[in-house]
Amino acid sequence: MSDATKEARGTAVIDRSQSHGTSRFVRACLRQPVDRTPVWLLRQAGRYMPEYMAVRKHHSLLEICRTPEVAAEVTITAAERLGVDAAIIFADLLLPFTPMGVDFEFLAGEGPVVHTPVRTLDQVRALRTDRVDELSYVAKAIERVAKHFAPPRADGDQLGIIGFCGAPFTLASYMIEGGSSRNYIETKRLMYGDRTAWQLLMEKLVEVLVGYAAQQVEAGADVIQIFDSWAGALGVTDYREYCLAPTTELVRRVQALGVPVIYFGVDTASLLPTMRQTGADVIGLDWRIPLAEGWKAVGEGCAVQGNLDPITLFAPQDVLRLRVREVLDAAGGRPGHIFNLGHGIVPGTPVENVIQTVQWVKEFGTR
Repeated sequence: MSDATKEARGTAVIDRSQSHGTSRFVRACLRQPVDRTPVWLLRQAGRYMPEYMAVRKHHSLLEICRTPEVAAEVTITAAERLGVDAAIIFADLLLPFTPMGVDFEFLAGEGPVVHTPVRTLDQVRALRTDRVDELSYVAKAIERVAKHFAPPRADGDQLGIIGFCGAPFTLASYMIEGGSSRNYIETKRLMYGDRTAWQLLMEKLVEVLVGYAAQQVEAGADVIQIFDSWAGALGVTDYREYCLAPTTELVRRVQALGVPVIYFGVDTASLLPTMRQTGADVIGLDWRIPLAEGWKAVGEGCAVQGNLDPITLFAPQDVLRLRVREVLDAAGGRPGHIFNLGHGIVPGTPVENVIQTVQWVKEFGTR
């Protein structure tokens, strides 16, 4: 794709020659040789960590996300405490809702709640796509994190910086359901019943998400992870018909910014070959599928990320050690494996087990 074509599609072309693109983590995303398997963990800054809970005593979740110095502090603290190879910016998937005109809040015990769900064509038409600049607080936090981690570490490697956004289907589901869901009835009702509304919603979400990702890359993100947390609610036929095209457009336009893309969903074993068709550089695997089987499903020409069961972090250390080794043995030292969990760290997880897991990956994953 030419630069002119990229610009015509609304995607800025950014020179990443001065980025952290030589980091172990980024090289693994691109299936390039590395000295050892890189490791970072989903939700590595979270409620299991005392340092994070100390911040939460003074700030709500959204206050942390929208205050660059606090979001950066939380991001940096977790990465340094755990000794991981990448820091993912502390933010929330739903932040783009606000500039689009969709109000939401987090309620204790319920998670995110959208007070006026988007369920009609008129509501979709009313969604804004021209206020992405209002999300610049995330980019400002990334700038702080990138500056902090600019000097190489003691091992000579530079820590990777991960920005992220939600995938079109997952964000649409939150908008339509009004919060978390078990059956996604309203989402699928709109998806099946009003193709015009669905397609327009996908287009608007992609437009906003590309602009949002561009801000993050320009601020210093080396990789963008796209979370399709709820894609596992779809069968293969529905994923292909209603979600593959907009997700592929998002992936390709983010890649055109000059960074690799990680695409991750939960309970998506049946979707993996189709998810690979998005062209993402890395496919995240959850713990329900053995890593070797998941890698075979996406193909050897793709990198994979995963896939330790996060609840294994509660196990005795002899069991945990064995499971870490099993994941690394399944990867077999092939280029393109990033060690991670199959989902996020949950509250109550012993911090010492998380730190030990990272140390074992460094020990066992050395080439």
